[in-house]
Amino acid sequence: MAGNTFGNVLKVMTFGESHGVGLGAVIDGIPAGIKISAREIQHELDRRRPGQSKVTTARQEADRVEILSGIFEGKTLGTPIALLIRNADAKSGDYSKLKNLFRPGHADLAWQKKFGIRDFRGGGRSSGRETVARVAAGALARKIIKAKKIKIIAYAKEIAGIGSSKFDPKVIEKNSVRAADAIAAKKMERAILEAKKAGDSVGGVIEILISNVPAGIGDPVFDKISAKLGAALLSIGGVKGVEFGVGFAAAKLRGSEMNDEPTSLKAKRTNRGGGISGGITDGSEIVIRIVVRPTASISIQQKTVDNRGRSKKIRIAGRHDPCLVPRIIPVAEAMVALTLADLILKSKTDRA
Repeated sequence: MAGNTFGNVLKVMTFGESHGVGLGAVIDGIPAGIKISAREIQHELDRRRPGQSKVTTARQEADRVEILSGIFEGKTLGTPIALLIRNADAKSGDYSKLKNLFRPGHADLAWQKKFGIRDFRGGGRSSGRETVARVAAGALARKIIKAKKIKIIAYAKEIAGIGSSKFDPKVIEKNSVRAADAIAAKKMERAILEAKKAGDSVGGVIEILISNVPAGIGDPVFDKISAKLGAALLSIGGVKGVEFGVGFAAAKLRGSEMNDEPTSLKAKRTNRGGGISGGITDGSEIVIRIVVRPTASISIQQKTVDNRGRSKKIRIAGRHDPCLVPRIIPVAEAMVALTLADLILKSKTDRA
């Protein structure tokens, strides 16, 4: 099956299913000599793992990373790095009644039409659990961009229509929804728990701020950095939209209001373009927002069809996140890191 490999210079192939033996990634193109430990990879996996709080799925997975190749004595060898995360708490029996039914809002029917076969146990590779491999690979990419002093901050800007009025990056990892506003975080958590109690789910908006990206990253026409980042973020299940800078609000502005006026060769008066000009970084902070849909797996009874096209009613059992936003945040950071690391490695050949 195509579509499992990401990147050009730094290539990542993920593998595994939600209820299989495990999931993992093979990363090729990481330069030799980079210091990396299992602890650093594990730190990122711990941020994404299930069972963290009342607003996440009750599935309990330690998500312990196993380094199979490519790292020796704490340094990369320049050879393919293979990482494995085993499944330990998969309850496939929860899905036995769904074998011949197609869950609303899921990829079940589309995958069946495309391949003629699907793993009905939690959706197989269409499950959000696939992203555990991306986060593991992203931990390696972070080492490359960290050497360039690039910093990525992602947080819940809005959940269930509740927005943030403050921005304090110090509180992001101190609340269950990863908001940058401690007061709004409590309101967001209440909204999630109310939806969960009703057997429903909610969505939200994640803002991603990327600082210290050097100017000149990205290529004209088809390989704009906005196109690369947009594709990377839209590849995450549950993400339904991406905007840069002022985004869709640009439709309401005049050119005189939208244009970022330079004040020097290194600074601008505003940053409505979100740090990207002509598809190339201009040295300003890159500002991205992604829209995350409400979790498709809900326990409220819904209508669907079976594999013969007959009308059926369905109630999804199992353990699911009532809101995807908190756990998608480290995934979004990983995809941004992988994209930037790939482009940075490529940029070394752009000029003599």
